[in-house]
Amino acid sequence: MSSFAIKEIFPLLKNYRFLGDENKTIECAANFEKKGVWSTSVMWLSDTSLEKNRNALQSEIGLLVLTEKSYEALSEKPRNTLIVEQPRETFQQILSAFFEKKWTPLVEKTAIVHPSAEIPTTCYIGHFVVIEEGVVVGENCFIGHHSVIHANTIMGKGVTIGTHNTIGGAGFGYAQNESGAYSQFTHLGNVVLEDNVTIHNNTCIDRAVIGSTVISEGAKIDNLVHIAHGVIIGKQTLVIANSMIAGSTKIGDNCWIAPSASVLNKLHVGDGSTVGMGAVVLKDVPSDTVVFGNPAKQKCV
Repeated sequence: MSSFAIKEIFPLLKNYRFLGDENKTIECAANFEKKGVWSTSVMWLSDTSLEKNRNALQSEIGLLVLTEKSYEALSEKPRNTLIVEQPRETFQQILSAFFEKKWTPLVEKTAIVHPSAEIPTTCYIGHFVVIEEGVVVGENCFIGHHSVIHANTIMGKGVTIGTHNTIGGAGFGYAQNESGAYSQFTHLGNVVLEDNVTIHNNTCIDRAVIGSTVISEGAKIDNLVHIAHGVIIGKQTLVIANSMIAGSTKIGDNCWIAPSASVLNKLHVGDGSTVGMGAVVLKDVPSDTVVFGNPAKQKCV
């Protein structure tokens, strides 16, 4: 949609207060660095960035999304304001509803899909995607260009996979024989991506030796992440760029694994825990704990 009236936003929201002209036309989304389009843009303001952007707020803004606290702190009120508890989340709702390009269900002609794979008609399969035998894909899934979904992977509904991902490849498991040569373990398992999982770009998730590597419901996996064989990632957990989760490790629900963190194999990170940026985790992490550093240690409150 190229433009819309402010009042068209209201059905998306539950708790809000609007001040201004609800018929004002919004044509784009902007930030405070993108000058010249503010008068027809929707923008959002956090409480922590109020002082930094106070001067800019004296300019006309098409629609400013902010908290009650920020609004009351302004001596000169913007012409059109949408007051909510979580401005960033509301701004994202607006972007998704009015600006995001929606994909159309389709299997691109360049995709290679094994005849035994189950692909509903509600999915999008991108250019040069490879889907091997026995793969089961749920409703309303998106698989981006050049991704490879190896045999017997199972995907729930609403799964999003970006570009250049490898899901279900063999893990890095080797045994050394008497002569010192290495031979790879046979990996008979698979990968399970539960409902509403998102995998961004250039990420590898290995299948288990026996059983499944599981990415649980609602988990989000960022770019350039490696998840080894037999790992379980809990519900609503975020694993962020360049992180490495070694084999047979279990990450609990609602965890935050920060960029470039590494977690040793066969460990358990409890529910609600945070692993800090660049942390190297060498032992179990209790629930609701923050660890950081190399080796990772618990943050003292």
